[in-house]
Amino acid sequence: MHRATRGNGAALDEVLPIVYDELRVLAASHLRRERPGHSLCPTALVHETYARLKGHDRARWKNRAHFFASVAQTMRRVLVDHARARAAAKRGNGQAHLPLDEVREPAPEKSSWAELLDLDRALTNLDRSYPRCARVVELLFFGGLTASEAAEQLDVTVRTVERDWAFGRAWLLRALGGRHPS
Repeated sequence: MHRATRGNGAALDEVLPIVYDELRVLAASHLRRERPGHSLCPTALVHETYARLKGHDRARWKNRAHFFASVAQTMRRVLVDHARARAAAKRGNGQAHLPLDEVREPAPEKSSWAELLDLDRALTNLDRSYPRCARVVELLFFGGLTASEAAEQLDVTVRTVERDWAFGRAWLLRALGGRHPS
């Protein structure tokens, strides 16, 4: 990882096989929260995340926790981008709209892609007022880091991470109207 931060592009290629199984477990964890039949599989999510990380110029990972924090943030972006694309397709992607009085079927229940977009918006709002809490939620929820790894990454105590995690979850629960994030 240190060689990758110094501009050695091949170093990330060397890191991937070492952490691949952990990344697949993390990706599978994210996808379990998604709707059944999601078009991304854990392997695809890992590969898309890797491609985006590879595309960043001179990522600076200080340690393993920092690397996984970057992975968590990138996986979140991949899933949110995927959900946005899906939402655009659901809105017709520029197709002519059917007048409401011609619709015969009830609207489908909100799907997990829409819930993910709601969670992303809520997390972005949390970040505006409480950036460290938002980062803790991202590291623990999306990144799968432990409280001690997140504390190391953020240079705070484990107790601070635990308080921020409790506050962030409560704040998001309220912002989501009482719905637990998937």
